[in-house]
Amino acid sequence: MTKANWRALADAVSPRRQLFLGGTWQDPVAGGSLSVRSPIDGRSLGDVALADEHDVDRAVSLARGAFEDGRWSQLPPSERGATLVRWSQLCAAAGDELAVLVSLEMGKPITQARNVDVPALVKTLRWYGEVADKLVDERPHSARDAVTLITREPAGVVAAVVPWNFPLTIAGWKLAPALAVGCSVVLKLAEQSPFSMLRVAELGAEAGVPDGVLSVLNGLGPVAGRALGAHPDVDVLTFTGSTTVGRLFQCYAAESNLKRTWLELGGKSANVVFPDADLEAAAETAAWSAFYNQGEMCSAGSRLLVHEDVHDEVLRGVVAKAMAMAPGDPLEPVSATGAMVNEEHASNVASQVARARADGIEPVAGGLPCSPVAGGSYFAPTVFDRVNPALPIAQEEVFGPVLSVTTFRDDEEAVRLANGTRYGLAAGVWTNNLSRAHQISRRMRTGVVWVNCFEEGDLTVPFGGTKESGYGSDKSLHALDKFLDVKTTWIQLRS
Repeated sequence: MTKANWRALADAVSPRRQLFLGGTWQDPVAGGSLSVRSPIDGRSLGDVALADEHDVDRAVSLARGAFEDGRWSQLPPSERGATLVRWSQLCAAAGDELAVLVSLEMGKPITQARNVDVPALVKTLRWYGEVADKLVDERPHSARDAVTLITREPAGVVAAVVPWNFPLTIAGWKLAPALAVGCSVVLKLAEQSPFSMLRVAELGAEAGVPDGVLSVLNGLGPVAGRALGAHPDVDVLTFTGSTTVGRLFQCYAAESNLKRTWLELGGKSANVVFPDADLEAAAETAAWSAFYNQGEMCSAGSRLLVHEDVHDEVLRGVVAKAMAMAPGDPLEPVSATGAMVNEEHASNVASQVARARADGIEPVAGGLPCSPVAGGSYFAPTVFDRVNPALPIAQEEVFGPVLSVTTFRDDEEAVRLANGTRYGLAAGVWTNNLSRAHQISRRMRTGVVWVNCFEEGDLTVPFGGTKESGYGSDKSLHALDKFLDVKTTWIQLRS
């Protein structure tokens, strides 16, 4: 579609603004609301209901009731799976609407929202729907006079707290496996991006998710997020977001019922480029991995570690790609990057760039806000070269389009620098030497390593981190384990 088509659809959409409580649209108990503005041009998208602790309690109570009476948890897995597949089909049919909502609320380029985010949600719902009835229990031969059964049973009520940067994709990674195994779910959205998932919840009810099984709440982290983390009737909490908030959820769990918390947190991922790599591909991908989605990715390749012998060539390619990824109107189909999620976040990125300048380094590309659309929140892709790896710009997550470049001399220094932050989410290794690829990858203290690529993967492989990037995996069959209890039943046989 053309920009005019997308703009017409954007003007026509009428997003839901209430809380989705167990299958019905309801106002919050205290009547709280939040004004949401589009980062594209600053225009108002309207007010959306804000849940407080009373609304959280209502949602958890509905989820508990639905779980205990078995309306979903005791359904044959094939029926749960069929519902998830129907849901995926409805989301696919509403793809244009969902893409526009994502673009309006968080500034993502419409082409990426339509061709990446929506299909990711559709595939996730379908994949876990198709796997729901493929799970089997165990029957070990433990003793001659006993029968032993090992069963995996739904854990109960799941609280899922998701960020604003991929509102459809990451919510799908939480919802689909939890629902596939029979749990009930209370999903708390990021207040910056509420509208797209509220529409998805409505489609879930249409697909046949029973009332009470799913609630979707918009709310502030210190209020609704804290209430979910501390709620004594939530059995499992899964969270994607900052390391700072992840620590809080661990505290809430410890202070309440010791609920399991699964955390996918921040990152400071490195692309490591060796002299024998395809340097053109490495440079282009390193820049793309840093600036895609406006750099608002936990796995963003925000550090480029390049061998000193090929530094100049790689840097030229990175800077050229950075300039080609300058922000544009998110509703323009050819825009490579769009708006930062809001003015506050854009200002935070600017402050971190200013701090780097104060530390004595100047950007070789970007470094300033820009205005492709009046009233919007935009920041140019920014490259800092010859960065001391101890500086904050090379250590702390910016969550914006900022890349720091550092050189190394040998394999040992490359590994030391790559592992030299408190994060451990992802890394890229660029080399045509097969032995080096294996050796360096195994020494990376990260949950994911990409060799001669970045951000590749599908639903069959897990995604998660180590160190202060969290623990536990989204995607793949491994994600199901977060929402299951393992039970042993020992049956003594008598003659």
